[in-house]
Amino acid sequence: MARTAIEDWKEKIRDPKIECMGRDEMSALQSERLVKQVKNVYENVEFYRKKMDDMGVEPGDIKGIEDIHKLPFTTKEDLRDNYPFGLLAVPTEKIARVQGTSGTTGKLTLASYTQKDVDVWGECVARGLTMAGLNSSDRIHVCYGYGLFTGGMGLDLGAQALGAMAIPMSSGNTKRQLMCMEDFGATAFACTPSYALYLAEAAQEAGVVDRLQLKAGINGAEPWTDEMRKKIESILKVNSFDIYGLCEITGPGVAMDCIHHKGLHVYEDYFYPEVLNPADQSVCADGETGELVFTTLAKEGMPLIRYRTKDLTSIEHSICECGRSLPRIQKFTGRTDDMKVIRGVNVFPTQVETALLSIGGGVAPHYMLIVDRENNLDVLTVMVEVDEKYFSDEIRKLDALKNKVGAVLKQALGVSVRVKLVEPKTIQRSEGKAKRVIDNREL
Repeated sequence: MARTAIEDWKEKIRDPKIECMGRDEMSALQSERLVKQVKNVYENVEFYRKKMDDMGVEPGDIKGIEDIHKLPFTTKEDLRDNYPFGLLAVPTEKIARVQGTSGTTGKLTLASYTQKDVDVWGECVARGLTMAGLNSSDRIHVCYGYGLFTGGMGLDLGAQALGAMAIPMSSGNTKRQLMCMEDFGATAFACTPSYALYLAEAAQEAGVVDRLQLKAGINGAEPWTDEMRKKIESILKVNSFDIYGLCEITGPGVAMDCIHHKGLHVYEDYFYPEVLNPADQSVCADGETGELVFTTLAKEGMPLIRYRTKDLTSIEHSICECGRSLPRIQKFTGRTDDMKVIRGVNVFPTQVETALLSIGGGVAPHYMLIVDRENNLDVLTVMVEVDEKYFSDEIRKLDALKNKVGAVLKQALGVSVRVKLVEPKTIQRSEGKAKRVIDNREL
């Protein structure tokens, strides 16, 4: 009997039962897990018991996922206030590992995992790797940092769950990274998009692109644009995929885009997503931008209820062309805490990146935003790398490019900027998350 199209695409999905589940069936699964999780945190986490008591909410009030709005929010400040183990729902003896991110106060934002949590984490990353067309025969070069940062360990766990070869390079030493990619026959690599572009440029400069066997890039941990994705793809001849996660929820593997690149599929059987208006916490309609909020429906070690990520996105619940019914979040426009208000206008680094990439020849997507206050007025300076030839040509050509960049940025941002053109590799490269903004104002 001839195979149907639906049978063909289901073979390329790691868990069709979950990833293609109907909306009513998924809601029933989420409801079952939420009811259990609320009872769990009320009985075992003093922080949530007090929060719910203060709101007059009892576990019995939560009948299903439709009641999630009755529950309290959790913030990063709550995690810091309960550092290191104040939010555990199990004894510390059951914690198999911890992961963390650096904090502005010097203390870490720490997340704790039971062995089951670790297994779920690996499985979710494996789902994403499958979305990228990878399988057990692939060799995945991981140049995210290892250690407390979740990037390296998350991709390592995913490769293991997939049965693929993990190449645990960690970050740094770009020349060695390229040598090992070539020598070990890596078919995929994983790192931040900014470092992926840096690797691509380095490979191009070294003349080794055609000697690499790469077919996929797994790039996340910072906001980036489709324009940057296409730039990486054009140099390395790969298909680049956006992977999303955060330490507090599980690390990379909360969501990832598929081959159609029309949003990142959220693994909503484990991580229930809400997109809410940051001003009044009302639910945003599909396609409307708001703050992403997650509830961990099955996490054992440190479950979180309605965790405010500060990431700004929109959500879409229609079935994707790939056949998955998992909802899709769009690439992030930024974060509520990386947005800068310049003379009353909201400015995000990703807007600058998109504008620069639209200019084309001569301008590189390496930039830095510097915000100052002069005579009580906000001043935004954008440093932009350009081709070296502009510094050897006539000064009028450099001035013409500077004026062009300034005009494009003003149109994109809605605010005038000072443009400072700099030579290639003047702006410091990052092997982790790229630092894009320096705010010198005393606000």
